[in-house]
Amino acid sequence: MNFKLANIILQVDEHATAHPELYYCASSDVNVSQVGSSGIEFEGRLGFLTYVNACSVCKWRQYTGLDNLKLNLELEGKGEIIVLGVAPDESSPRELSCLQFDCELRAPFSVSIDVRAVDFVGFAIVSKLGHSVKLYSGCYFTEVDFDRINSVRIALCTTTFKNEKYILPNISLVESGIAAEECLSADSFHMFVVDNGRTLNADALSNDLVTVLPNPNTGGSGGFARGILAATEERGKFTHVILMDDDVCIMPESLIRTFNLLSLARGKYKDAFINGAMLSLEDPSRQYEDVSQVLRIGVYRRIKRDFNLGSLDDLLENERTSVEVDQAYGAWWYSCVPLKAVEANGLPMPFFIRCDDVEFGMRNKPIYMTMNCICVWHSSFEGRFRPSVDCYQYIRNFFTMIALDECSDERLFVLRTQRAIRQNLRDLDYQAADFILDGIEDYLRGPEYLKSLDGAATMIGKGKLNEKLISVDDIDSEILASAGVTTEVLSDKSTDFQLSRFMKLWRTLPYDKHYLPDFLLGNRVGYVVKNGECRIEGSTTGCKSLIYLDATREKGSVRTIDRTRFKTIRKRQHQLMARYRKEGEAVRKAWKDAMPYMTSREFWEDYLGLK
Repeated sequence: MNFKLANIILQVDEHATAHPELYYCASSDVNVSQVGSSGIEFEGRLGFLTYVNACSVCKWRQYTGLDNLKLNLELEGKGEIIVLGVAPDESSPRELSCLQFDCELRAPFSVSIDVRAVDFVGFAIVSKLGHSVKLYSGCYFTEVDFDRINSVRIALCTTTFKNEKYILPNISLVESGIAAEECLSADSFHMFVVDNGRTLNADALSNDLVTVLPNPNTGGSGGFARGILAATEERGKFTHVILMDDDVCIMPESLIRTFNLLSLARGKYKDAFINGAMLSLEDPSRQYEDVSQVLRIGVYRRIKRDFNLGSLDDLLENERTSVEVDQAYGAWWYSCVPLKAVEANGLPMPFFIRCDDVEFGMRNKPIYMTMNCICVWHSSFEGRFRPSVDCYQYIRNFFTMIALDECSDERLFVLRTQRAIRQNLRDLDYQAADFILDGIEDYLRGPEYLKSLDGAATMIGKGKLNEKLISVDDIDSEILASAGVTTEVLSDKSTDFQLSRFMKLWRTLPYDKHYLPDFLLGNRVGYVVKNGECRIEGSTTGCKSLIYLDATREKGSVRTIDRTRFKTIRKRQHQLMARYRKEGEAVRKAWKDAMPYMTSREFWEDYLGLK
């Protein structure tokens, strides 16, 4: 039977209007206009060997055993269809076949494609000189035995908190996208919207395809746990759950390709996870991440670099780079999980936010699949650093994750944590250092503390302590000038900075200007640009005052040395580390023993007030 793999998407989504190259490639003299609700019309040559519209043959072959492929198009006009393919280890496309067409009315065309010697397939359409072409629709499909098709039923779970700006359009997009797709229906797909803010009209929004679930504000982990509980309430009703952020722009085609991929997956990939890529809303052709991993030294690392998906070279590297690595995890902006894994290994840990998706990956140790156009667009992380989250939540939850899953060397993570405290103190960021110590202290309190913790109230309280940043325009220009913050510094938007070997060594040494008397420090004002915990540029050595700039270089603050607070933090650090050395083994065991209950249906139903 014929089985569709992917649709050809002809209408550029609103958030990507300035980047049509993700959908099709055309020279500047080719004008593309809309025809109806989904078609386009053009004169000249239009290429579809792109992120959205190419077929990743290497992935389909690997995951499903694909051995045949056809391209279906509905056209009107005169011209030719050129099928393009990129061979393994090559980066330039070659012409595989060419089909002439001449039709006054809308007509279907089907082209068989030999996939034995190619990794990547697309096509181009060239209109005959003096004529235009109308392209109404298209898809890639394969012929497969009916008994090869897996039974797939997907629950999409998205958690929202007073974010109607994104969630309402996403509900509408999913509804219209699924309604237009014949392979999906209310029998094989359902969307659960977990409303942690309880601001949505559940009755008005719920229907055969969508269910809105009011929920207490228990963060991302609590919201996703609630969605999974709903998806597993009737055993066997769904085979998979997609966990998706609310503050994203979604393409219904991503859901369709996820469904189709799961339907044909075979061998070890039948129970694999699928992770969608995160593309940047601010720079829609930039792929920031799809799958990452946890290193033994206690840090996250992206498996891939940033990719410009408007570039064929980057697109090919993206598809050819394996994500099957040790200690991999997929972030929950878009992560498709087989419910077999939940039955075997439990629900998320009640972390509220941070590390819940990472810990889930460490616990399940899944194989991940990725593919072009299975993605979401999400706001970039630059400039979103919040110490109450990125210091306190991260440290507390990462320590817990190490205790639960032994994913990293705890001794090395402790060293990294102490170095982070020291570097924050050097940058006069006393609150960030205190938050790190809060994370250590609450980890040492053990699982009983987390079981009863009001995560929302905790984060509101700590959020009020975050450093208040102001616009750079509101910082005294004389102070900026004395610190060396020039217009060139402010206009530079780079977020990566490579330290020399000497500076890497220097920053590991336990020196600190707080130990020096004032007369040795002088009155020079320094500055530092940081992307979260990572220093991008600047110098603060020997400075009693400094300008801090976030990664956007649009906001910042003026910090001044506080020796009293420094001494208080250092004293607290010594006390906590002494306690850690004394109680660490018992605390690790307590967390490990508590995990089966804290990830159980019984715990979550009680925690969410569902009993």
